[in-house]
Amino acid sequence: MKSTVLPGALVVLLMIAAAGAGYVARGAWTPAVERREPASASPAGVSLADGLQAGFVGVAEHVRPAVVNLDTIQKARRPRASGAQPAPDDPFLQDFFKQFFGPDGPSGGGEFRQRGLGSGVIFDKRGLLLTNFHVIKGADEIVVRLSDKREYRGQVVGTDPKTDLAVIRIQPDHDLTVAALGNSDALRVGEWAIAIGNPFGLAQTVTVGVISATGRSDVGVATYENFIQTDASINPGNSGGPLLNLKGEVIGINTAIFSQSGGSIGIGFAIPINMVKRVMDQLVDKGKVVRGWLGLSLQELSPELIDSLGVSDKRGALVSSAMPGGPAAAAGLQKYDVILSYDKTPVEDYHHFQRLTADTRAGSKVILQVLRNKKKLEVPVTVGEAPEEGPRRPATSTPKS
Repeated sequence: MKSTVLPGALVVLLMIAAAGAGYVARGAWTPAVERREPASASPAGVSLADGLQAGFVGVAEHVRPAVVNLDTIQKARRPRASGAQPAPDDPFLQDFFKQFFGPDGPSGGGEFRQRGLGSGVIFDKRGLLLTNFHVIKGADEIVVRLSDKREYRGQVVGTDPKTDLAVIRIQPDHDLTVAALGNSDALRVGEWAIAIGNPFGLAQTVTVGVISATGRSDVGVATYENFIQTDASINPGNSGGPLLNLKGEVIGINTAIFSQSGGSIGIGFAIPINMVKRVMDQLVDKGKVVRGWLGLSLQELSPELIDSLGVSDKRGALVSSAMPGGPAAAAGLQKYDVILSYDKTPVEDYHHFQRLTADTRAGSKVILQVLRNKKKLEVPVTVGEAPEEGPRRPATSTPKS
């Protein structure tokens, strides 16, 4: 048996050795043109990757100078401890107490400063920039730091808590880089998205992701919501910074994240730039936002209500009440009316109807198509001006960025 096995094994070994020698010989002696054949099969893939990388780099280099860091300072008074003793008269002891307890001594009291961080984006060479309202809310001082480390004192031009937006002005002493504003209505899910901001104080941070969804309206951070959802990493400190497309255009203002830990888990939200433009223009011109108003309380259409009210396409806004003396009540709108269209624009849900109304100039006349008792009616109504102060939706556990 051994005399038959050994020659077979030797044959196998010789075949392996010959194959290996042939592989080595081919690698050593095959002409260079042949050796390059495998590499030449993927130039399209390489050029696509290089082009995409160049796109990201180009956006970062072009837009980062238009992105600013916001350092806010809020002053407050410390309560003075009860029974506190006056500071000692001895200068040495005074220095001792100041060193260990601060300028107000061990008794507390006096002023302390609470700092906050955020981001912003310059949209006008006159020194105007956008950010979130929650970034500068209650701030006594706003320091705007540019990408070149220059700092300026920021002044509030106007705020709009209902969309969580604010416009800030600085007085620049040189030409500013301005970010171009895009068209958020043209966004498609799956497009690239680039976020630039100041997360956790790490200035000029660039992150990349995609547009995960559009039209998110139940986030719970503002009265009027129509958020872009993205998985580009957004963290505390990114608020107010831009979300960009591959053209380097601002398509949204980063505002909030969904997170149980406070850090990014790939679910971030940005205000669409087309909504921002409408608010921004009014803040610059008037310092406030004037919205249309009909005086309606609305509710969501549940599956049960859709069936009982006879809503065929399962879309619309259900009227729960009309405020006495308001435009809707004057037009004759009633409880359980389902608003199907707003001036020939189909109404998706009550959030959509609120935005359509808010974007309409006060005094305008519109036609509402209403389903009442399973019959369609056309109701003309004159849009009023929203009250200065209105109820704001309660914030949920979703932390802001």
